[in-house]
Amino acid sequence: MSDLLRLRPAATQAMIAIFDDHAVIAHACAFEVALAQAQAACGLIPVSVAEAIAAGVAATPIDPADLADEATLAGTLAIPLVRRLRAGLSGEAAAALHRGATSQDVADSVLMRQVMAARDLLAGDVARVRVALERHAVAYGRTPAIGRTLLQDALPIGFGLRLAQAAAGIADAWHQVDGAITRYGILQLGGAAGTRGGMDSHGRAVADHMAATLGLRSSAPWHARRTGVAAIGASLAVLIGALGKFARDVALLAQNGVGEAQEPRVAGRGGSSAMAHKRNPTGCQVALSAAIRAPGLVATLLAGLPQEQERGLGGWQAEGPVLADLCLLAAGSAAALAVVAEGLDIDAAAIARNLAAAGMGEDVGESAAIVAELLAYGKD
Repeated sequence: MSDLLRLRPAATQAMIAIFDDHAVIAHACAFEVALAQAQAACGLIPVSVAEAIAAGVAATPIDPADLADEATLAGTLAIPLVRRLRAGLSGEAAAALHRGATSQDVADSVLMRQVMAARDLLAGDVARVRVALERHAVAYGRTPAIGRTLLQDALPIGFGLRLAQAAAGIADAWHQVDGAITRYGILQLGGAAGTRGGMDSHGRAVADHMAATLGLRSSAPWHARRTGVAAIGASLAVLIGALGKFARDVALLAQNGVGEAQEPRVAGRGGSSAMAHKRNPTGCQVALSAAIRAPGLVATLLAGLPQEQERGLGGWQAEGPVLADLCLLAAGSAAALAVVAEGLDIDAAAIARNLAAAGMGEDVGESAAIVAELLAYGKD
């Protein structure tokens, strides 16, 4: 079974793959191998034992469905995973596997590796949206259009100014996402109670070695300090909201009677099962649906911040699916709006017609200069 009918309309296939069962298992196995290699490098176990662990892990078949059933019973993925991996080892290698680590170390490190991969994937589509919006903003920066406040005609603006504001908001949000993931994409290695017990005072060196291997930052254990997870989630929600602002504006401009901009025509997209004449803004729909869902997801992360002592019950366990959903929604929104922004169908005649009907003149103030300022700001 799969849930692609639920996931795929809201997210990209590539982002779904980052968070699928096979990716989770691969990251968890990579954690165990990196732990053994780091401990061998620090002299805690023989190199031959680390090599045996790496070979045994690689040779162990793991069925996601079976592992999911076992994890449901155990309360955590790591317990049945480590049991299965140990079954493929013997002697000193079996005893050394997972030495000094705990289930949450695996779960948190897997999640951070997925978030790092999600950031790299998101960067491309977010950049596509920004570049396209900046191009349109420059091209239409001096084009007089109706400015609207409180959904009513206000005063003229340069049509490109609205697009530049959207681009600047997305740029600002992306800087927050990139900064949060860079800062908090940290390996988790604390052991049973966050003391790195069983590491013979080599815990920090082991963590440094593992972090370098797994592409994460190294830091003190953060198992009961969830501010980083909340910050990453909140920044993703801000990005989703900033993308949603652009989507909302396009949807309003595409309304009958306004018609100043439309989504590009894409085969199979934007139609109606009952009304063949319609040209629905379905790319904007994807982004706006994501923007509606994101705040509630972030609220879950915030609710989990008061963790109990050295390991919380229920709080951090709720974070993984929520952070995954935020990454999925951000990817779906950015990918849909990249297509919208790159092919945005701007109707200069409709813009001029609506402005003339409003009878408010063509003084757009310093619109063009503000466009330039906003686009420069987005590159800071």
